[in-house]
Amino acid sequence: MRDHVKGGALTEVTFYILFSLFTPRHGYAIMQFIEEETGGRLALGAGTLYGALSTLEDKGWIALHRSNKGRKKEYLVTVSGREVAEKELARLQKLEQTATRIIGGCL
Repeated sequence: MRDHVKGGALTEVTFYILFSLFTPRHGYAIMQFIEEETGGRLALGAGTLYGALSTLEDKGWIALHRSNKGRKKEYLVTVSGREVAEKELARLQKLEQTATRIIGGCL
């Protein structure tokens, strides 16, 4: 996963996973959320998702919320994960402002 905390961009998949976990969700629900929110443009396979969840958990951006007898693990974004998502949102908003100013001036 090529996500950077210090001023770099998150991958789109990481950003959507963090969004999805502002509410506790298990793996399949995360995949559904991402597919629905992107209109089917992004569809994650189980291997990709669970690898990403493991990485995000190692970074401290998400945490296990609860486990249903080992069958369905629900995750939730952490305070640190929320901060990362907020920084990425601010970065994208600045990018949009710059692009709109430049492209808008060319029309």
